[in-house]
Order: sequence, then structure tokens, then C-alpha cells
Amino acid sequence: MNIAIITGASSGMGREFAVQLDQCLGKTDEIWLLARRKETLETLSESLQMKTRVIAADLTKEQSLKQFEEVLSICNPKITVLVNCAGIGTHKPFARQSREEIESMVQLNIVALTRMTMICLPYMRKGSKLIQFSSGAAFVPQQAFAVYAASKSYVYSLSRALEQELKGKGITVTAVCPGPVNTPFLSNAYDNVSKLGLLKKLTMAKTSCVVKKAIDDCKNGRGVSICGLPVKLLYLSTQGIQNILLRCFRP
Repeated sequence: MNIAIITGASSGMGREFAVQLDQCLGKTDEIWLLARRKETLETLSESLQMKTRVIAADLTKEQSLKQFEEVLSICNPKITVLVNCAGIGTHKPFARQSREEIESMVQLNIVALTRMTMICLPYMRKGSKLIQFSSGAAFVPQQAFAVYAASKSYVYSLSRALEQELKGKGITVTAVCPGPVNTPFLSNAYDNVSKLGLLKKLTMAKTSCVVKKAIDDCKNGRGVSICGLPVKLLYLSTQGIQNILLRCFRP
């Protein structure tokens, strides 16, 4: 059985990935939708054409990860696509954030993503795709977004390294690095969305555009997917030298 797995599928980017992959997946039998909100996942599942499996799971909990690992062991599928989309962010000065807010970001954005990658990788084969949701915030430190930006820098760095490690196995790894996107994430991250700076408002991307480009870039074997000129310019200005060094010192 060939499957696609999407974490954070109940809303925002994860939901959009489910909608778009539903229209373009070939040689895939099922889409597995993972998130905490079961009812929302079931509503999404009913709207999709492909066969789906709804898995209500809190990926910050070790028990949920172990249960998912057991399901994979029993089903023994081939994972054609893994989209690690689950994430959280809080926009406020570091000193004003609670311990719970900081630990939640680290646990979901870093630990859970890493564990899901480790758990799923043994079931990926030549031609499989790994899409890791990073952010344009990964490229530079961000005031009042310190932990979130740092967590996305981790995702970006991990993805670029895995891209090189897995290339020989024919597995494509793509880090998706958008700027601001109009999703529920913004209202959750900001106490008041009106506090968004003018530049972020002007460069706001559409969810459908970000996901479409991510899917296209992944199909074309690109290691980084960036939607929008402002974020591309930021990427080029901060990562150009790093990419050259990466190629020069490739083992």
C-alpha cells in the first residue's frame, strides 16, 4: 500500500496540502491526515476524492508518536509523500513568553517534526518525497519571534542536510520557506493581527499559491521552495554563500 502523510492537516497549510495532493497524487492509495482535531479532519476527509485515514494525534505527546509508529509497523506501507506541516508560533518578546509557550514551540516545531521524519523514513523508497515546512523566518533572527524563527532555522538546516544524505536513495527533500501567509497561524501567533507590520501585510501570500509552488518544486527536485519575490531576495542575500560552501564541501 502506498500512502501520503500530512501532519497539521486540520487547517492552514496542512489542509491546503491535502486538498491539492488529492488532485495530483499518482500511485498513492491513501492520504493519512494527522492533527489533534478529529472532527475537523473527518470533515476534510469527506471532501476529498482519494481514500483517507484520519488519525487524531497530539504529536507533542510521546504516546501519540509511539502509537503512530506501531500503526506504520502493522500496515508496513510505502510512504510516497510525507508533509511535516504541524507547527506553532507565538509573537511576543522572549522575556514575556511563558515556559509553556516556549516549550510548545520547541516540542512541536523541532522535536515532533524530527521524530516524524525518523519514524517515517524507513518506509520511504526511491521516488518518495519529504516536504518539511520551514519559514522565511529561518533566514534571519527575528525580534519578538525569537524561538519560532530559531525553530524554523533548525527545520531548514535539517532539511538541507537530509537533501544531501538522501539524494543517493532517490528521496527528494524540500524545505518550504514562505513569508507571511493568510492562515489561522497568524491569528494564533499574534494577539491582534492588526499589529502586523506594513511590509508583512503587503507581502502576504495566498495559501494555495505557497502550496502549489511547494508541490511543483518538490516534483522538480528542488531543495528549497520560496513563494514571493521579497522572501526570495531575503533568501539570496543570506544563503547564497552558504549554498556555495555546501557544494564545495560536499562529502
